Amino acid sequence: MGRLQSTTDHTRKSMYSYLMEDTDGLLDATTGLVPPLLTAIDILSHAGRHMHPPNLQELVESVEPYRAPLKEGIEQFKGVEWPTHLKRFEEHLTKAADLAMQSFNELLGSANQSQPAMAAYRAMGYNTKASEALYPVSMLLPPVSRFFLNPEQRDDEALLARIADADPSRDEVGVMHANNKSQERGGFSMYVPEYYDEKVDERVPLIVCLHGGSGHGRSFLWTWLRTARSRNCIVISPTSEDGTWSLMGPDEDSARLDAIVEYAVEQWNVDEDRVLLTGMSDGGTFSYVSGLRGDVPYTHLAPSSASFHPMLVEVADAERIKDLPLYIMHGALDWMFPVDMARMARDTFTAAGAKVVYREIEDLSHTYPIEENAKIIDWLAD
Repeated sequence: MGRLQSTTDHTRKSMYSYLMEDTDGLLDATTGLVPPLLTAIDILSHAGRHMHPPNLQELVESVEPYRAPLKEGIEQFKGVEWPTHLKRFEEHLTKAADLAMQSFNELLGSANQSQPAMAAYRAMGYNTKASEALYPVSMLLPPVSRFFLNPEQRDDEALLARIADADPSRDEVGVMHANNKSQERGGFSMYVPEYYDEKVDERVPLIVCLHGGSGHGRSFLWTWLRTARSRNCIVISPTSEDGTWSLMGPDEDSARLDAIVEYAVEQWNVDEDRVLLTGMSDGGTFSYVSGLRGDVPYTHLAPSSASFHPMLVEVADAERIKDLPLYIMHGALDWMFPVDMARMARDTFTAAGAKVVYREIEDLSHTYPIEENAKIIDWLAD
């Protein structure tokens, strides 16, 4: 098990109180950048969620108007001299804004590439990195803190107060990584809400989410962070040993995933009746492969956009499948794994006795439906 390293910025004083002490345009520069940056990340995330190759040109045109305000905000922000005590704040915002701008540029230029769809998918990766760069500012600026919540929780005064009172300097909370830099394989990233309190008798759900083929756990963590922060869940996002999960040949991943879950249960107050294994594409398929074994720590499975073959059920332990809570998500527009696969999975698992919730999403292509996360948390509580 690799050593977890936190990426949380531990500055506690309100950043606005710092900025108000200055008369050199720092507050104006910040308020000039933050709103268009948050809008840019959101609109790019919306584009990523609705990415569908036949609609790529229309999607590109829909995001283009949001680039210019971000560009203006960046120029204003970089046009002031930042004092030493605000350098980390400046660096986080500058990096996030530059990455969001790169995502815009790559997406807008994708139509000129030899493989436009793949270029557009790669462009979305920069937007995910922008969220990662921006997140430390969430403990410094209230608008950024609310941004990293589900929309329906952004006016929850009790939750906002709980977050504001949290101590992010604790080693066991925030965004953490274990041997999981972008060039590393076999590690994991995780998130524990900053307001998590081990002294409170409150067991929290554990979500283990698996990236798609050629993906990485450090990036895929961000598909779940808002929901985890809003609903008090722990999320672990492992990275496969190889370029994708062990779908062919020896299983190199399952034992390591089991060990990570065991580690989490030992270190945090995990509700062992709500341990979810979920994943996207190859990660969804591997949630079947790994989650259908006997004697596993997962109580619920939620594959998304996954491949399926009836043999997965035929070779599984019948007692494992009986009454197994299973939440299947798939897009009607999926071009990689046709939706008929999901319908077959629904029918096969239902016949075998699993408790299946089936979500066929009309406007979903081969992307992850983040809007399902809150519904999955409700389902876990049933």
